[in-house]
Amino acid sequence: MSLTLHFHPLSSFCWKVLIALYENGVPFTPNPVDLGNPAEREAFLKLWPIGKFPVLVDAERRETVPESSIIIEYLDRHYAGPTPLIPTDPDRALRTRLCDRLYDLYVHMPMQQIVGDRLRPHDKRDPLGVEAARGRIRSAYTMFDQRMATGPYATGEAFTLADCSALPALFYANRVEPIGTDRPNITSYLERLKVRPSVMRVLREAEPYFGMFPEEG
Repeated sequence: MSLTLHFHPLSSFCWKVLIALYENGVPFTPNPVDLGNPAEREAFLKLWPIGKFPVLVDAERRETVPESSIIIEYLDRHYAGPTPLIPTDPDRALRTRLCDRLYDLYVHMPMQQIVGDRLRPHDKRDPLGVEAARGRIRSAYTMFDQRMATGPYATGEAFTLADCSALPALFYANRVEPIGTDRPNITSYLERLKVRPSVMRVLREAEPYFGMFPEEG
């Protein structure tokens, strides 16, 4: 098989790429990496010195592709399937990329900041940073709730890169900063995403690892 995905099944950014792969039925070899294992960590750092998931290796094209959004664009260009994840219309493509960045920067990243803080010793925690991250997430929720007033998906009628980004961001953010009942549009949007077959598969495969998610305490 030409494609190998180096990932962790609990990683939110890995979910983003897995959704894209499953959405279009792209054949690939999954390689789950345990960064706590010295040998696996060393091998992964040789592949990608930054040490961040996910990384896609295309043996046939001799390409190593990091970063979730870039991986999805790469797949859409070289391994296209029935669901185009980047619209062909330039303006719609730009809106899709913008929405992807908004979810990554203002939901995904602050969510990871909160989760990362939970992994620190109590005397090393950053309550001010966490509260600021919560504020960014709440502001993003409000913005996305307004944007989701029209269209079943992030940028309209079609499922795209933006929705691959939205699902893991909203799923995990809702665990650390609940969406609440006053944002019905993104609440229903998240529920629609969760029953999409590609998403259901990702969630099912990740379920055995959910116990590793650090709860507040």
